[in-house]
Amino acid sequence: MTITWILVANASLAKLYANLGPNKGLKLVKELDHPESRQKNADLVTDRSGTGHGDGSYEPPTAPKEHAARSFAQEIAREFYAGRNRQAFARAILVAPPGFMGLLNASIDGPTAQLVSDRFEKDYTKASESQLKERLSACIFL
Repeated sequence: MTITWILVANASLAKLYANLGPNKGLKLVKELDHPESRQKNADLVTDRSGTGHGDGSYEPPTAPKEHAARSFAQEIAREFYAGRNRQAFARAILVAPPGFMGLLNASIDGPTAQLVSDRFEKDYTKASESQLKERLSACIFL
């Protein structure tokens, strides 16, 4: 039996489903919430001054929301890395809006990325399980 993990995410919410095989449907494995990504840039800025490293190098400023989204993508990537190491899945499908998909692709390690069979650049985080089944039916075994 091949277990497929299906990640449905955006910059502030991720739902991880498992498909355990034909006629098994979807099972919610985990839900990750990242409220920082829903905040306004001004609310994410601290009073600390400077972003220098003390070595004279310059690092272009990153918008706080982008930093929060990148942090969330890295958290999701760690979840996939841990799942792969404990052999919790053999195949993965990623569903995320284009901008966040780019962050996910940049964060997921090489061996885990090789298990990703399909990518959909859509935001289905508000879709019901039955809607997900319908929209992903071409690549999962329900």
